[in-house]
Amino acid sequence: MPTPQELLEALKQVKYPGFSRDIVAFGMVKDIAVGGAGVTVQLAPSTDNPDVLAQIRQGVVDVLGPLVQVPIEVVIQRPAATGIRPHPEVPGVRYIVAVASGKGGVGKSTIAVNLALALSVLGQQVGVLDADVYGPSVPLMLGIKERPRSTADKRLIPVSQYGLKVISMGLLIPEGHAVVWRGPMVDKLLTEFIKNVEWGELDVLVVDLPPGTGDAQLTMVQKAPISGGIIVTTPQDVALLDVRRGVKMFEEVHVPVLGVIENMSYHVCRRCGHRAEIFSHGGGARMAEQFGIPFLGEIPLVQEIRTGGDLGTPLVLAYPEHPQSQAMIAIAQKVVAQLEEKARRRLTLH
Repeated sequence: MPTPQELLEALKQVKYPGFSRDIVAFGMVKDIAVGGAGVTVQLAPSTDNPDVLAQIRQGVVDVLGPLVQVPIEVVIQRPAATGIRPHPEVPGVRYIVAVASGKGGVGKSTIAVNLALALSVLGQQVGVLDADVYGPSVPLMLGIKERPRSTADKRLIPVSQYGLKVISMGLLIPEGHAVVWRGPMVDKLLTEFIKNVEWGELDVLVVDLPPGTGDAQLTMVQKAPISGGIIVTTPQDVALLDVRRGVKMFEEVHVPVLGVIENMSYHVCRRCGHRAEIFSHGGGARMAEQFGIPFLGEIPLVQEIRTGGDLGTPLVLAYPEHPQSQAMIAIAQKVVAQLEEKARRRLTLH
């Protein structure tokens, strides 16, 4: 009969449905008891989705069955009904908002940076955590060349730019260098960004997640007390299919989805005023309605957005009266209103 440790190693073959990480890495396997009458595996998932639980249960049986040749009992410990996630708070940070996308190329980082500046315009104290370790673009978009300093006890001090406090892998490596790390190293760095940065007093910390639903995203949503998630998409069907993955990711870890932003929604010709819906239009709003989550707004293709990011002076900063800057500020107002409403509800419940 294999030992519990050997069976635990085998369970690394069971992937959490919809993610690249296995149930062992996800911290779901709480106990394995081996006896002559059978094997009992105790799991503590973060979801109560019956379809997901059924897939996990079957995966455990399929993997362990050929190894033990005895009955296998899978005991699932249901998540606490309170819905309160046991994350330690980040000192000084009131809300953490994660900006995600199901795929790359939808302008997620551009939205994250301009949203952070729009929140600042509203009088919020704002930080930006660039969690895209392999492709950190926030330093370029904010025109930051300075490296972070550290305190006497080795805590990182974020770089201040345009009233924002910023931390990013792009500030820790020489310009142009590639990060060639395996997953555990990325997880370790992101954990440092969560636990070992002197953010000071912030109203909102905006986290720019990497695209997709892989290990880095799970590290952030598991280890940080995320107040809410925002999904960025473009209107075409291929991008909207990936919105589902982003929404499901937040649902699985009990993070409320604050809404969907449709980027590159349309383009208006400067010369003739003709409106061209290059990537279709309205898909973000339809997807939000389908999932029963707010539609925060649409941002068209505007040259100033692109040039602002390339030059390190984002649109909301460079052209605060621009219609799309005003659209970002309106989105920021909706985000703040939702965060405060959710905070009031928590206080009422307790």
